[in-house]
Amino acid sequence: MARPRTPAGRARRTHELLAVEYPEAVCELEHRNAFELLAATILAAQSTDVGVNKATPALFARFPDPETLAEAEPEQVEPYVNTIGLFRNKSKSLVGMARMLLEEYDGEVPGAMRDLVRLPGVGRKTANVIRSVALGLPGLPVDTHVTRLSGLLGLTSESDPVKIEMALNPMIPARQRGDFSLRMILHGRRVCVARRPRCEDCVLNDFCPSSSI
Repeated sequence: MARPRTPAGRARRTHELLAVEYPEAVCELEHRNAFELLAATILAAQSTDVGVNKATPALFARFPDPETLAEAEPEQVEPYVNTIGLFRNKSKSLVGMARMLLEEYDGEVPGAMRDLVRLPGVGRKTANVIRSVALGLPGLPVDTHVTRLSGLLGLTSESDPVKIEMALNPMIPARQRGDFSLRMILHGRRVCVARRPRCEDCVLNDFCPSSSI
């Protein structure tokens, strides 16, 4: 098969090959509904999924829905998340998020990007996670792995996450953007690791401009 020579071609080939490599790619933040994923994703900023998953069972047992969380003060939330970085600020964001859900969205997690990014602690990456994972809507979360791999693969020269998202969106079918992001993240964690990419084990090495093979 001919090597793809354009960013769009490399994105399509990457999407195809990673779908075979990671057929069951799923969000690694444990959740049962959109509200829990929203809270977990707020907590995950600058933290690990593993660390968040250790904290959320007790958090959701005490605050299982927006109603109970909205009644709390941030200081009451802090003991449940104090193992996570920036836990005081994140506790404020969680309570503020729950209150806004009740006051403006009838306790439901909204689907529109413009509504999601209004919630405390929610930026475009978090909003795209909620849209693509919990709500079945188009969304391409751009984290450090997606940023790094997009550059190495020559998909875009942008470094700003929003500009990367805008560059990648036309290259990937709308309903598959979330899966593309999840697989890029898994590949960045398992093979194309930041400190020492394992190019010899990479399914993309025959067309990746940065491959050492």
